[in-house]
Amino acid sequence: MFLFIIACNNSPSHFQNNKYMNFHTYFSSIAKPVNACIVGSGGFGRSFLAQGMRTPLLNCRVAVDVSAEVVVHAMTQIGIAEDQIRVCETPESALQAWHDGCYVATSDLVNLLGLPLDIVVEATGNPEAGARYAKMALDAGFHLALVSKEVDSVVGPGLAHMARQKGLVMTPVDGDQPSLLIGLITWAQVMGFEIIAAGKASEYDFVYDHETGAMSSNGMVVGLPMFKSFWSLDAEDPRTTIKARAKACHQLPQRAVPDFCEMQVVSSATGFVPDTPEFHVPILRISEVPELLRPVSEGGVLAASGKLELFHCLRKADELSFAGGVFVVIRCHDAATWSLLAGKGHVVSDDQKTALMYIPRHLLGLEAAISVLEAAGLGVSSGGVDPKPTLDLVGKATEFLPAGTVLKMGGHHHSIEKVSPLLVEGAALADDRPAPFYLIANCRLSRDVRKGQFICIGDVEIDTSSVLFQLRSYQDTVFFAS
Repeated sequence: MFLFIIACNNSPSHFQNNKYMNFHTYFSSIAKPVNACIVGSGGFGRSFLAQGMRTPLLNCRVAVDVSAEVVVHAMTQIGIAEDQIRVCETPESALQAWHDGCYVATSDLVNLLGLPLDIVVEATGNPEAGARYAKMALDAGFHLALVSKEVDSVVGPGLAHMARQKGLVMTPVDGDQPSLLIGLITWAQVMGFEIIAAGKASEYDFVYDHETGAMSSNGMVVGLPMFKSFWSLDAEDPRTTIKARAKACHQLPQRAVPDFCEMQVVSSATGFVPDTPEFHVPILRISEVPELLRPVSEGGVLAASGKLELFHCLRKADELSFAGGVFVVIRCHDAATWSLLAGKGHVVSDDQKTALMYIPRHLLGLEAAISVLEAAGLGVSSGGVDPKPTLDLVGKATEFLPAGTVLKMGGHHHSIEKVSPLLVEGAALADDRPAPFYLIANCRLSRDVRKGQFICIGDVEIDTSSVLFQLRSYQDTVFFAS
Protein backbone atom coordinates (compact mmCIF):
# COMPACT_ATOMS: atom_id res chain seq x y z
CA MET A 1 0.00 0.00 0.00
CA PHE A 2 1.34 3.41 -0.98
CA LEU A 3 1.29 6.09 1.68
CA PHE A 4 1.58 9.47 0.02
CA ILE A 5 2.84 11.61 2.89
CA ILE A 6 3.69 15.17 1.91
CA ALA A 7 3.11 18.69 3.18
CA CYS A 8 2.08 21.11 0.45
CA ASN A 9 0.76 24.63 0.09
CA ASN A 10 0.27 27.19 -2.62
CA SER A 11 3.19 29.53 -2.08
CA PRO A 12 5.53 29.82 -5.09
CA SER A 13 8.64 29.23 -3.00
CA HIS A 14 7.12 26.05 -1.61
CA PHE A 15 6.47 24.70 -5.09
CA GLN A 16 10.02 25.49 -6.22
CA ASN A 17 11.46 23.41 -3.38
CA ASN A 18 8.75 20.76 -3.23
CA LYS A 19 10.39 18.12 -5.43
CA TYR A 20 13.35 17.82 -3.10
CA MET A 21 11.88 19.50 -0.06
CA ASN A 22 14.24 20.30 2.76
CA PHE A 23 12.28 22.00 5.50
CA HIS A 24 15.41 23.36 7.15
CA THR A 25 16.12 25.23 3.91
CA TYR A 26 12.50 26.27 3.47
CA PHE A 27 12.34 27.92 6.88
CA SER A 28 15.96 29.10 6.99
CA SER A 29 14.99 32.78 6.63
CA ILE A 30 13.19 32.75 10.01
CA ALA A 31 15.80 34.26 12.31
CA LYS A 32 14.01 33.87 15.65
CA PRO A 33 11.19 31.74 17.07
CA VAL A 34 7.64 32.75 16.18
CA ASN A 35 5.66 33.86 19.24
CA ALA A 36 2.23 32.22 19.14
CA CYS A 37 -0.86 32.22 21.33
CA ILE A 38 -3.33 29.34 21.28
CA VAL A 39 -7.00 30.09 21.95
CA GLY A 40 -8.77 26.93 23.04
CA SER A 41 -6.86 24.27 24.96
CA GLY A 42 -8.95 21.24 24.02
CA GLY A 43 -7.59 18.34 21.97
CA PHE A 44 -6.13 20.51 19.21
CA GLY A 45 -4.87 23.29 21.47
CA ARG A 46 -3.37 20.91 23.98
CA SER A 47 -1.43 19.04 21.27
CA PHE A 48 -0.24 22.36 19.82
CA LEU A 49 1.07 23.42 23.23
CA ALA A 50 2.77 20.06 23.65
CA GLN A 51 4.52 20.20 20.28
CA GLY A 52 5.41 23.84 20.86
CA MET A 53 7.68 22.68 23.68
CA ARG A 54 9.69 20.71 21.10
CA THR A 55 9.58 22.92 17.99
CA PRO A 56 12.74 25.07 17.82
CA LEU A 57 11.20 27.85 15.70
CA LEU A 58 8.01 28.11 17.77
CA ASN A 59 7.47 29.78 21.13
CA CYS A 60 3.99 29.10 22.49
CA ARG A 61 3.63 29.73 26.20
CA VAL A 62 0.38 31.73 26.32
CA ALA A 63 -3.08 30.21 26.04
CA VAL A 64 -6.72 31.21 26.40
CA ASP A 65 -9.81 29.19 27.32
CA VAL A 66 -13.22 29.74 28.90
CA SER A 67 -11.44 29.78 32.25
CA ALA A 68 -7.76 30.09 33.06
CA GLU A 69 -8.02 26.94 35.17
CA VAL A 70 -8.81 24.92 32.02
CA VAL A 71 -5.57 26.20 30.50
CA VAL A 72 -3.60 25.39 33.65
CA HIS A 73 -4.95 21.84 33.58
CA ALA A 74 -3.93 21.40 29.92
CA MET A 75 -0.46 22.81 30.59
CA THR A 76 0.21 20.59 33.60
CA GLN A 77 -1.03 17.57 31.61
CA ILE A 78 1.74 18.06 29.05
CA GLY A 79 4.42 18.35 31.70
CA ILE A 80 4.72 22.07 32.46
CA ALA A 81 5.49 22.63 36.13
CA GLU A 82 2.76 24.49 38.00
CA ASP A 83 5.25 26.99 39.41
CA GLN A 84 6.05 27.99 35.81
CA ILE A 85 2.39 28.81 35.03
CA ARG A 86 0.74 32.08 35.99
CA VAL A 87 -2.95 32.87 35.83
CA CYS A 88 -3.20 36.40 34.43
CA GLU A 89 -6.49 38.23 34.12
CA THR A 90 -5.08 41.69 33.38
CA PRO A 91 -2.82 42.93 30.59
CA GLU A 92 -0.28 44.12 33.15
CA SER A 93 0.06 40.78 34.91
CA ALA A 94 0.32 38.96 31.56
CA LEU A 95 3.12 41.26 30.41
CA GLN A 96 5.01 40.75 33.67
CA ALA A 97 4.65 36.98 33.45
CA TRP A 98 5.87 37.08 29.85
CA HIS A 99 8.99 39.04 30.81
CA ASP A 100 9.61 36.59 33.67
CA GLY A 101 9.65 33.72 31.16
CA CYS A 102 6.54 32.04 32.55
CA TYR A 103 3.64 30.31 30.84
CA VAL A 104 0.50 32.45 30.84
CA ALA A 105 -3.06 31.17 31.32
CA THR A 106 -6.02 33.51 30.88
CA SER A 107 -9.73 33.53 30.12
CA ASP A 108 -9.67 36.31 27.50
CA LEU A 109 -7.37 37.18 24.64
CA VAL A 110 -7.78 40.86 25.46
CA ASN A 111 -5.33 40.30 28.34
CA LEU A 112 -2.61 39.24 25.89
CA LEU A 113 -2.84 41.94 23.23
CA GLY A 114 0.10 43.84 24.71
CA LEU A 115 2.48 40.89 24.36
CA PRO A 116 4.98 40.68 21.48
CA LEU A 117 2.97 38.01 19.68
CA ASP A 118 3.31 37.21 15.99
CA ILE A 119 0.27 35.00 15.49
CA VAL A 120 -2.91 33.85 17.22
CA VAL A 121 -4.05 30.26 16.67
CA GLU A 122 -7.84 30.24 17.10
CA ALA A 123 -9.07 26.74 18.03
CA THR A 124 -12.21 27.21 20.14
CA GLY A 125 -14.61 25.43 17.78
CA ASN A 126 -17.21 27.98 18.89
CA PRO A 127 -18.64 30.09 16.02
CA GLU A 128 -19.26 33.33 17.92
CA ALA A 129 -16.31 33.18 20.32
CA GLY A 130 -14.01 32.13 17.49
CA ALA A 131 -15.16 35.04 15.34
CA ARG A 132 -14.56 37.46 18.20
CA TYR A 133 -11.04 36.19 18.81
CA ALA A 134 -10.21 36.07 15.09
CA LYS A 135 -11.19 39.70 14.58
CA MET A 136 -9.46 40.73 17.80
CA ALA A 137 -6.23 39.13 16.59
CA LEU A 138 -6.30 40.85 13.21
CA ASP A 139 -7.24 44.20 14.74
CA ALA A 140 -4.24 43.88 17.07
CA GLY A 141 -1.91 43.30 14.12
CA PHE A 142 -1.36 39.57 14.63
CA HIS A 143 -1.44 36.93 11.91
CA LEU A 144 -4.30 34.44 12.28
CA ALA A 145 -4.25 30.66 12.09
CA LEU A 146 -7.92 29.71 11.95
CA VAL A 147 -8.45 26.15 13.17
CA SER A 148 -12.19 26.53 13.89
CA LYS A 149 -13.88 25.37 10.70
CA GLU A 150 -17.16 26.54 12.18
CA VAL A 151 -15.91 30.13 11.86
CA ASP A 152 -14.17 29.54 8.53
CA SER A 153 -17.33 28.14 6.95
CA VAL A 154 -19.25 31.34 7.68
CA VAL A 155 -16.64 34.09 7.27
CA GLY A 156 -13.33 32.53 6.17
CA PRO A 157 -12.95 34.41 2.87
CA GLY A 158 -13.94 37.65 4.59
CA LEU A 159 -11.32 37.17 7.30
CA ALA A 160 -8.68 36.36 4.66
CA HIS A 161 -9.59 39.57 2.80
CA MET A 162 -9.51 41.58 6.03
CA ALA A 163 -6.09 40.14 6.87
CA ARG A 164 -4.66 41.10 3.47
CA GLN A 165 -5.99 44.63 3.85
CA LYS A 166 -3.96 44.86 7.06
CA GLY A 167 -0.82 43.30 5.57
CA LEU A 168 -1.41 40.10 7.55
CA VAL A 169 -2.00 36.43 6.77
CA MET A 170 -5.02 34.32 7.67
CA THR A 171 -4.37 30.61 7.20
CA PRO A 172 -5.94 27.22 7.88
CA VAL A 173 -3.51 24.78 9.47
CA ASP A 174 -1.79 21.57 8.56
CA GLY A 175 -2.96 19.06 11.12
CA ASP A 176 -6.51 19.56 9.92
CA GLN A 177 -7.94 18.23 6.66
CA PRO A 178 -8.75 21.45 4.76
CA SER A 179 -5.15 22.68 4.70
CA LEU A 180 -3.79 19.22 3.89
CA LEU A 181 -6.30 18.71 1.06
CA ILE A 182 -5.69 22.18 -0.37
CA GLY A 183 -2.00 21.30 -0.40
CA LEU A 184 -2.61 17.97 -2.12
CA ILE A 185 -4.91 19.50 -4.75
CA THR A 186 -2.49 22.32 -5.56
CA TRP A 187 0.43 19.86 -5.67
CA ALA A 188 -1.45 17.78 -8.23
CA GLN A 189 -2.32 20.87 -10.27
CA VAL A 190 1.26 22.13 -10.36
CA MET A 191 2.43 18.66 -11.37
CA GLY A 192 -0.06 18.74 -14.25
CA PHE A 193 -2.23 15.85 -13.05
CA GLU A 194 -5.89 15.82 -14.10
CA ILE A 195 -7.93 15.68 -10.90
CA ILE A 196 -11.00 13.47 -11.19
CA ALA A 197 -12.07 13.77 -7.54
CA ALA A 198 -10.72 15.22 -4.32
CA GLY A 199 -11.85 14.90 -0.74
CA LYS A 200 -11.48 13.09 2.53
CA ALA A 201 -12.46 9.95 4.35
CA SER A 202 -14.94 10.22 7.18
CA GLU A 203 -13.32 10.61 10.58
CA TYR A 204 -14.06 7.04 11.61
CA ASP A 205 -13.56 3.91 9.49
CA PHE A 206 -16.20 1.21 9.04
CA VAL A 207 -14.47 -1.90 10.42
CA TYR A 208 -16.01 -5.28 9.55
CA ASP A 209 -15.41 -8.57 11.35
CA HIS A 210 -16.00 -11.42 8.92
CA GLU A 211 -16.20 -14.01 11.72
CA THR A 212 -18.81 -12.30 13.89
CA GLY A 213 -20.57 -10.21 11.23
CA ALA A 214 -20.16 -7.08 13.34
CA MET A 215 -19.57 -3.65 11.80
CA SER A 216 -18.11 -0.98 14.07
CA SER A 217 -17.52 2.74 13.69
CA ASN A 218 -16.60 5.28 16.37
CA GLY A 219 -17.59 2.91 19.18
CA MET A 220 -20.94 1.96 17.64
CA VAL A 221 -21.34 -1.72 16.74
CA VAL A 222 -24.14 -3.26 14.67
CA GLY A 223 -24.63 -6.85 13.60
CA LEU A 224 -24.47 -7.31 9.82
CA PRO A 225 -23.99 -11.06 9.22
CA MET A 226 -25.02 -10.74 5.55
CA PHE A 227 -22.60 -7.90 4.84
CA LYS A 228 -19.82 -10.26 3.74
CA SER A 229 -21.74 -10.68 0.47
CA PHE A 230 -21.18 -6.94 -0.13
CA TRP A 231 -17.47 -7.02 0.69
CA SER A 232 -16.43 -7.27 -2.97
CA LEU A 233 -17.78 -5.03 -5.71
CA ASP A 234 -20.22 -6.45 -8.22
CA ALA A 235 -18.23 -7.07 -11.38
CA GLU A 236 -21.08 -6.05 -13.68
CA ASP A 237 -22.13 -2.87 -11.88
CA PRO A 238 -20.15 -1.95 -8.74
CA ARG A 239 -22.63 0.84 -8.01
CA THR A 240 -25.22 -1.76 -6.98
CA THR A 241 -22.82 -2.91 -4.27
CA ILE A 242 -22.39 0.67 -3.07
CA LYS A 243 -26.14 1.08 -2.71
CA ALA A 244 -26.42 -2.26 -0.90
CA ARG A 245 -23.64 -1.32 1.52
CA ALA A 246 -25.29 2.00 2.35
CA LYS A 247 -28.64 0.29 2.97
CA ALA A 248 -27.10 -2.45 5.11
CA CYS A 249 -25.29 0.14 7.26
CA HIS A 250 -28.28 2.45 7.71
CA GLN A 251 -27.92 2.25 11.51
CA LEU A 252 -24.45 3.81 11.36
CA PRO A 253 -24.14 7.59 10.81
CA GLN A 254 -23.16 8.17 7.19
CA ARG A 255 -23.01 11.97 7.04
CA ALA A 256 -21.38 14.30 9.58
CA VAL A 257 -21.40 18.08 9.74
CA PRO A 258 -17.59 18.47 10.15
CA ASP A 259 -16.96 16.66 6.85
CA PHE A 260 -19.27 19.03 5.00
CA CYS A 261 -17.74 21.99 6.81
CA GLU A 262 -14.22 20.98 5.82
CA MET A 263 -15.16 20.50 2.18
CA GLN A 264 -16.75 23.97 2.15
CA VAL A 265 -13.45 25.46 3.35
CA VAL A 266 -11.58 23.57 0.62
CA SER A 267 -14.04 24.82 -1.98
CA SER A 268 -13.41 28.43 -0.94
CA ALA A 269 -9.69 27.94 -1.55
CA THR A 270 -9.77 25.82 -4.72
CA GLY A 271 -13.10 26.42 -6.46
CA PHE A 272 -13.90 22.68 -6.45
CA VAL A 273 -17.53 21.86 -5.63
CA PRO A 274 -19.36 18.62 -4.76
CA ASP A 275 -21.28 16.54 -7.27
CA THR A 276 -24.41 16.87 -5.13
CA PRO A 277 -25.24 19.08 -2.11
CA GLU A 278 -25.39 15.98 0.12
CA PHE A 279 -22.36 14.19 -1.39
CA HIS A 280 -22.52 10.52 -2.38
CA VAL A 281 -20.48 9.31 0.64
CA PRO A 282 -19.99 5.71 -0.57
CA ILE A 283 -18.63 2.99 1.72
CA LEU A 284 -15.40 1.91 0.01
CA ARG A 285 -12.26 -0.07 0.61
CA ILE A 286 -9.15 1.97 -0.14
CA SER A 287 -8.46 -0.01 -3.31
CA GLU A 288 -11.96 0.81 -4.58
CA VAL A 289 -11.69 4.59 -4.33
CA PRO A 290 -10.20 5.15 -7.83
CA GLU A 291 -12.80 2.72 -9.25
CA LEU A 292 -15.89 4.48 -7.88
CA LEU A 293 -14.94 8.13 -7.36
CA ARG A 294 -14.95 8.91 -11.07
CA PRO A 295 -17.64 9.72 -13.65
CA VAL A 296 -20.65 7.48 -14.22
CA SER A 297 -19.45 7.02 -17.81
CA GLU A 298 -16.43 5.19 -16.37
CA GLY A 299 -18.39 3.07 -13.92
CA GLY A 300 -18.19 5.54 -11.03
CA VAL A 301 -20.74 7.58 -9.11
CA LEU A 302 -19.89 11.14 -10.17
CA ALA A 303 -21.74 13.09 -12.83
CA ALA A 304 -18.51 14.75 -13.95
CA SER A 305 -14.80 15.05 -13.17
CA GLY A 306 -13.21 17.55 -10.82
CA LYS A 307 -15.59 17.12 -7.89
CA LEU A 308 -15.26 17.11 -4.11
CA GLU A 309 -16.38 13.91 -2.43
CA LEU A 310 -16.41 12.05 0.88
CA PHE A 311 -16.25 8.33 1.58
CA HIS A 312 -16.29 5.88 4.48
CA CYS A 313 -13.22 3.66 4.60
CA LEU A 314 -14.30 0.01 4.81
CA ARG A 315 -11.67 -2.33 6.20
CA LYS A 316 -10.89 -5.31 8.42
CA ALA A 317 -9.52 -4.74 11.91
CA ASP A 318 -5.98 -5.70 10.86
CA GLU A 319 -5.92 -3.45 7.77
CA LEU A 320 -4.51 0.07 7.65
CA SER A 321 -6.85 2.93 8.52
CA PHE A 322 -7.53 5.94 6.34
CA ALA A 323 -7.97 7.87 9.63
CA GLY A 324 -9.94 10.74 8.14
CA GLY A 325 -7.16 11.38 5.64
CA VAL A 326 -7.38 13.33 2.39
CA PHE A 327 -7.03 12.23 -1.22
CA VAL A 328 -7.09 13.07 -4.89
CA VAL A 329 -8.06 10.67 -7.68
CA ILE A 330 -6.05 11.51 -10.80
CA ARG A 331 -6.15 10.46 -14.44
CA CYS A 332 -3.57 7.91 -15.60
CA HIS A 333 -2.59 9.27 -19.01
CA ASP A 334 0.43 7.06 -19.71
CA ALA A 335 -0.48 3.37 -19.50
CA ALA A 336 3.08 2.06 -19.31
CA THR A 337 4.03 4.40 -16.49
CA TRP A 338 0.99 3.59 -14.40
CA SER A 339 1.38 -0.14 -15.01
CA LEU A 340 4.87 0.22 -13.57
CA LEU A 341 3.58 2.25 -10.61
CA ALA A 342 0.78 -0.22 -9.91
CA GLY A 343 3.45 -2.89 -9.59
CA LYS A 344 5.17 -0.75 -6.99
CA GLY A 345 2.09 -0.68 -4.76
CA HIS A 346 0.31 2.48 -5.89
CA VAL A 347 -3.48 2.36 -5.68
CA VAL A 348 -4.55 2.19 -9.33
CA SER A 349 -7.93 1.19 -10.74
CA ASP A 350 -8.28 -2.21 -12.40
CA ASP A 351 -8.43 -0.63 -15.85
CA GLN A 352 -5.43 1.57 -14.92
CA LYS A 353 -7.27 4.74 -15.96
CA THR A 354 -7.34 6.39 -12.53
CA ALA A 355 -5.12 6.36 -9.45
CA LEU A 356 -5.39 7.38 -5.80
CA MET A 357 -2.92 9.71 -4.10
CA TYR A 358 -3.58 10.25 -0.41
CA ILE A 359 -2.38 11.47 2.96
CA PRO A 360 -3.77 9.00 5.53
CA ARG A 361 -3.38 11.21 8.58
CA HIS A 362 -4.00 14.56 10.17
CA LEU A 363 -1.95 15.17 13.30
CA LEU A 364 -3.94 18.00 14.90
CA GLY A 365 -1.73 20.47 16.74
CA LEU A 366 1.33 18.27 16.35
CA GLU A 367 1.89 19.47 12.77
CA ALA A 368 0.10 22.82 12.88
CA ALA A 369 3.46 24.54 13.44
CA ILE A 370 4.17 24.19 9.70
CA SER A 371 1.31 26.53 8.80
CA VAL A 372 2.03 28.82 11.75
CA LEU A 373 5.66 29.23 10.67
CA GLU A 374 4.63 29.82 7.06
CA ALA A 375 2.14 32.52 8.02
CA ALA A 376 4.14 34.40 10.65
CA GLY A 377 7.63 33.62 9.38
CA LEU A 378 7.22 33.57 5.59
CA GLY A 379 4.03 35.56 5.04
CA VAL A 380 2.17 32.82 3.15
CA SER A 381 -1.00 30.87 3.81
CA SER A 382 -1.57 27.11 3.68
CA GLY A 383 -4.97 27.92 2.22
CA GLY A 384 -6.09 29.68 -0.95
CA VAL A 385 -4.26 32.65 -2.43
CA ASP A 386 -7.58 34.50 -2.64
CA PRO A 387 -10.39 32.38 -1.15
CA LYS A 388 -13.90 33.05 -2.39
CA PRO A 389 -17.26 32.11 -0.80
CA THR A 390 -18.16 29.63 -3.54
CA LEU A 391 -20.41 27.59 -1.24
CA ASP A 392 -22.41 27.99 1.94
CA LEU A 393 -22.80 25.23 4.50
CA VAL A 394 -26.52 25.35 5.33
CA GLY A 395 -29.10 23.26 7.17
CA LYS A 396 -32.33 21.49 6.29
CA ALA A 397 -34.88 20.34 8.85
CA THR A 398 -35.16 16.55 9.14
CA GLU A 399 -38.35 16.94 11.22
CA PHE A 400 -40.96 19.64 11.81
CA LEU A 401 -39.41 22.40 13.92
CA PRO A 402 -41.94 24.70 15.61
CA ALA A 403 -41.33 28.39 16.23
CA GLY A 404 -39.44 28.87 19.48
CA THR A 405 -37.13 25.89 18.92
CA VAL A 406 -33.55 26.66 19.90
CA LEU A 407 -31.12 25.31 17.29
CA LYS A 408 -28.68 24.15 19.93
CA MET A 409 -25.23 23.18 18.68
CA GLY A 410 -23.65 20.35 20.64
CA GLY A 411 -21.79 17.08 20.74
CA HIS A 412 -18.35 16.19 19.49
CA HIS A 413 -19.33 17.00 15.90
CA HIS A 414 -20.97 20.35 16.75
CA SER A 415 -24.16 19.26 15.07
CA ILE A 416 -27.67 20.70 15.46
CA GLU A 417 -30.38 18.20 16.38
CA LYS A 418 -32.91 17.54 13.61
CA VAL A 419 -30.93 19.62 11.11
CA SER A 420 -28.93 18.01 8.30
CA PRO A 421 -26.00 19.73 6.53
CA LEU A 422 -25.84 20.56 2.83
CA LEU A 423 -23.60 22.66 0.61
CA VAL A 424 -25.27 25.17 -1.70
CA GLU A 425 -24.02 28.00 -3.88
CA GLY A 426 -22.63 30.86 -1.81
CA ALA A 427 -24.69 34.04 -1.62
CA ALA A 428 -25.24 37.13 0.48
CA LEU A 429 -27.48 36.88 3.52
CA ALA A 430 -31.18 37.40 2.77
CA ASP A 431 -34.41 36.49 4.54
CA ASP A 432 -35.36 33.96 1.86
CA ARG A 433 -31.88 32.43 1.49
CA PRO A 434 -30.68 29.33 3.37
CA ALA A 435 -28.77 30.53 6.40
CA PRO A 436 -25.14 29.53 7.10
CA PHE A 437 -25.23 26.52 9.42
CA TYR A 438 -23.03 27.96 12.14
CA LEU A 439 -24.56 31.43 11.95
CA ILE A 440 -27.87 29.97 13.14
CA ALA A 441 -26.30 27.71 15.77
CA ASN A 442 -27.84 28.32 19.19
CA CYS A 443 -30.41 30.74 17.70
CA ARG A 444 -34.17 30.52 18.22
CA LEU A 445 -36.64 29.92 15.40
CA SER A 446 -39.03 32.82 14.91
CA ARG A 447 -41.41 30.76 12.78
CA ASP A 448 -42.19 27.13 11.97
CA VAL A 449 -39.90 25.21 9.64
CA ARG A 450 -41.38 22.19 7.87
CA LYS A 451 -39.58 18.87 7.48
CA GLY A 452 -37.32 18.99 4.40
CA GLN A 453 -37.27 22.79 4.34
CA PHE A 454 -34.10 24.87 4.37
CA ILE A 455 -33.68 27.01 7.48
CA CYS A 456 -33.48 30.57 6.12
CA ILE A 457 -32.29 33.81 7.67
CA GLY A 458 -35.90 34.96 8.01
CA ASP A 459 -36.73 31.88 10.08
CA VAL A 460 -34.41 32.69 12.99
CA GLU A 461 -33.81 35.34 15.61
CA ILE A 462 -30.24 36.46 14.90
CA ASP A 463 -28.32 38.95 16.99
CA THR A 464 -27.18 41.35 14.28
CA SER A 465 -24.73 42.92 16.72
CA SER A 466 -22.78 39.66 17.07
CA VAL A 467 -19.21 39.62 15.75
CA LEU A 468 -19.96 36.62 13.53
CA PHE A 469 -22.92 38.37 11.90
CA GLN A 470 -20.92 41.58 11.44
CA LEU A 471 -18.05 39.69 9.84
CA ARG A 472 -20.45 37.90 7.51
CA SER A 473 -21.97 41.23 6.52
CA TYR A 474 -18.45 42.47 5.76
CA GLN A 475 -17.76 39.37 3.67
CA ASP A 476 -21.02 39.80 1.73
CA THR A 477 -20.09 43.42 0.99
CA VAL A 478 -16.67 42.38 -0.31
CA PHE A 479 -17.83 39.52 -2.52
CA PHE A 480 -21.51 40.08 -3.35
CA ALA A 481 -21.91 43.86 -3.55
CA SER A 482 -23.91 44.68 -6.69
